[in-house]
Amino acid sequence: MKDIEKLFEKAKEGRSFAYTPYSHFKVGAAIQLKNGEYILGCNVENASYGLCNCAERTALFKMISEGYNKDDVEAMMIIGDTKDPISPCGACRQVMSELLSPNTPIVLANLKGDFKEFLNKDLLPYQFDDSDL
Repeated sequence: MKDIEKLFEKAKEGRSFAYTPYSHFKVGAAIQLKNGEYILGCNVENASYGLCNCAERTALFKMISEGYNKDDVEAMMIIGDTKDPISPCGACRQVMSELLSPNTPIVLANLKGDFKEFLNKDLLPYQFDDSDL
C-alpha cells in the first residue's frame, strides 16, 4: 500500500458525504487505484431501510461504473466513528469478494486512526461465487 495516511484522509472525505438522517452513523470508504486516483464512497440511507447502501458498496459500484476493475485497485479503506476499527457487513464482504482481487489489502479504521489490515480473501471465507450458480 503506497500511502495509508492519504487513504485515511480520503476515506474520511468520503464519510463527509454520508446521507444518514435516520441513524446519524456516517461511514466512508476509499479505493486507492494503482494509477494514484481515489474513488470515494459513503453510506446512503433511505426511510425504507432495506434500500440503504453501505459506503463500501457505493465505492465499489462507482468504481465499476467509472470503467475500473479489480486489477486497477491498490487498496481499500473503510472508516467509521467506532471504538475499534469498523467492520464491513456481510453483504459488503460478499460484494468485495467478487469485485476486488483476493489479495487486495482492506484496511478497517476508526476516526481515532486505529487500523486493522486484512487481505480481501480473509474477510469472507467460503464466499458465494460463480461456481455456485
